[in-house]
Amino acid sequence: MKTSPDNPLLADLIAHEKRVWNALVSGDPAADSSLLSDDFLGVYPTGFAQKSEHVAQLASGPTVTSYDITACQAKPLGERHAILSYKARFRRASRTTDETMYVSSIWERNGDGWINIFSQDTPEADG
Repeated sequence: MKTSPDNPLLADLIAHEKRVWNALVSGDPAADSSLLSDDFLGVYPTGFAQKSEHVAQLASGPTVTSYDITACQAKPLGERHAILSYKARFRRASRTTDETMYVSSIWERNGDGWINIFSQDTPEADG
């Protein structure tokens, strides 16, 4: 993954996005919850998820064993919002093979940091 000192927005959003992934790897619902807005919306191949559903997936422990994010791009969406888009390769705790998704997450500036308000995962096409 390329992060550039010339693009502090990209570096900052990647750091926050990795905190979400790390919560999935460690099975930490409190960490996951702290990074999502109360009105968070996730759009996934399985349907929609609210914050409570995103956090609840960690009730039985980690859901991901490993991940890597690449091809990261960030774009500001006004003064307080930005979108981070990237390619994620990861392995679910319940599987033995990796999956690849294209992910877009919208982050809202919250004090000195960012909070995730929206995320959409699109599976990589076969072929």
